[in-house]
Amino acid sequence: MKSARATSTFESFSEVLFPKPDRKSSPSSEASPLVLVALRPFMQNTSSRSSSSRSLSHGAFVVAVCLAALLLCNVFIYFYLDSMYNNNGQQVSSSTGCRPGQFKMPTMKNCTPWLQCSQINHDVHKLKHIGQGAVKKVYLAEWRSQKVALSILTALEYKEDFLHGLSMLQALQGPKVVQLVGFCLKDHALVTEYHPLGSLLNLDPILSQEHYLKHNTWQVRLRLAMDYVSILHYLHTSPAGCRVMCDSNSLEKTLSQFLLTNDLHLVVNDLDALPQVDKSHGVLVKCGHRELIGDFVAPEQLWPFASKPFSDNLMPGYDERTDIWKIPEVTQFLMGRVSGGDLVHFHLFQIHEECKKKDPTLRPTAQQVLNVYKSVYSNMVRDSSGVREML
Repeated sequence: MKSARATSTFESFSEVLFPKPDRKSSPSSEASPLVLVALRPFMQNTSSRSSSSRSLSHGAFVVAVCLAALLLCNVFIYFYLDSMYNNNGQQVSSSTGCRPGQFKMPTMKNCTPWLQCSQINHDVHKLKHIGQGAVKKVYLAEWRSQKVALSILTALEYKEDFLHGLSMLQALQGPKVVQLVGFCLKDHALVTEYHPLGSLLNLDPILSQEHYLKHNTWQVRLRLAMDYVSILHYLHTSPAGCRVMCDSNSLEKTLSQFLLTNDLHLVVNDLDALPQVDKSHGVLVKCGHRELIGDFVAPEQLWPFASKPFSDNLMPGYDERTDIWKIPEVTQFLMGRVSGGDLVHFHLFQIHEECKKKDPTLRPTAQQVLNVYKSVYSNMVRDSSGVREML
């Protein structure tokens, strides 16, 4: 009897804790209140862990999205810069779309053949003298209500330089070279597109004007530096062979070779001294027939024999790496003293150190320098965008 009662009591207690499911009821029938009470701590702990897990998953998802957005932003900026600069390092701006031997001003609808002597003499009218170098006098002129630059040979002794510059203008026409409008060989005159902002020497005064103050940023200035390096790359790999910028024996002389466009980009203007390097045939260059001095020119451009007087015949030749040596000084000028400029110099420190290698064969190419410039630009734009979003 005792055993039967004990069994009955145990079964009753078991039914309270673990009631048998009603066959007619749904499998999802509610559990006993006692079971819920007994399991509540475990359920709360499980719920807490599940909530924490969901929070961590959400946080990881947000971080992943942010990183992906930054990566996409960086890729977009890099491809944007690649769209500005083609494989030859040329900025792809508003191309004239004209055939060789034609020109088209920004306000013109159709391409026109280069002006010849009769057209220049009859239709191009001098307005005022705006500049002069050793080879050419430059005048602001007008052709059919279009402002142009008229350049005239200063003296016959520079005729060879004048003709060389004209031949380079013809051969190198493109977005990074000033547009040729026409020429007259018998009068030693040539006409090019007029850029009212003038040479790169005017950069700081222009950017200090009220109209241009909003453009006085590290972004605009670094883009100008990229323009400069891309022009070097174009000259070093041009359709007319590897060309060296010899009119660059000082910072001022180098800056005077470039013109500022209205949209604050650069075009190279003075091509009177672009000798050709042909390494496959052992052809090197020498910039002029006089001794060069100073820290701005590359070491290989200096007279190497201290115990002997200078002799042009004994002076060794050199190649396009002399242009690479000068990049850091030009970029330092272009960056000026704007907010963010110091950070740009910090990121460019290593590549500029390589530009200053005394052994020219150890210096990078202009394309390699340009790649670093583009990378620094895109990374800094990405980082500054991230900071603004955080603020």
